[in-house]
Amino acid sequence: MASLKLLVVEDNIANLELMTEIFTSLEAQVRAVSESEKAAFLVTQEKFDGIFLDLEMPHLSGFELAQLIRESSWNKATPIVIVTGRDERDTMKKAFSTGATFYLQKPIDRQKLGTLFRTVRGSFLENRRRSARVPLLTAVNCSAGEKTLQGRTWNLSQGGMQVEVNGLKAGERVRVSFHLPSSRTNIEAFATVVWGTQDRQGMRFTQLTSQNQEYLREFISQVEKP
Repeated sequence: MASLKLLVVEDNIANLELMTEIFTSLEAQVRAVSESEKAAFLVTQEKFDGIFLDLEMPHLSGFELAQLIRESSWNKATPIVIVTGRDERDTMKKAFSTGATFYLQKPIDRQKLGTLFRTVRGSFLENRRRSARVPLLTAVNCSAGEKTLQGRTWNLSQGGMQVEVNGLKAGERVRVSFHLPSSRTNIEAFATVVWGTQDRQGMRFTQLTSQNQEYLREFISQVEKP
């Protein structure tokens, strides 16, 4: 399996270099960023397995950046580790309500970073599994309001799919139906169209039975095998 892809956002250069060194030594691929505006751009352009975010950033605060991450299509569900020297209960409460998944108290050191990384690694890997996309070319039916549309799929993940269906627009809620070619298993789900171009649309599953989740997981695992 490829190394985890992490985004580390910290304006203290010494801390940024330490975190980069430690995570790299633990076989992670690290994008180290000291400016929150650059981080805000990156989260709209790339998918990360995990994000380490300092709260005390100039210009865009960590709270504001966390909100932008949760509004992005790429990293809406990416685990966020808040890193801060503040220990007030209200700060922690606000961090988690903004979308933080874990909390790391400064000052940081090698042992603390290594221990935390091993703790959160499972969540990072699960995030990767959910977002991993595999090719899927099959017919798909979409029901949106009173209209029923037909098209084809392009790729699939546990969290959503990319399709080509004329007439779908971003923001629409749809019911989708398609078959997995390996077993002809029929999958039905509710989804929201999160983006759309003239040629393709991306949708995120909002309601999927546990059985269908397992079917998707098995199918993706089979396709990913070398």
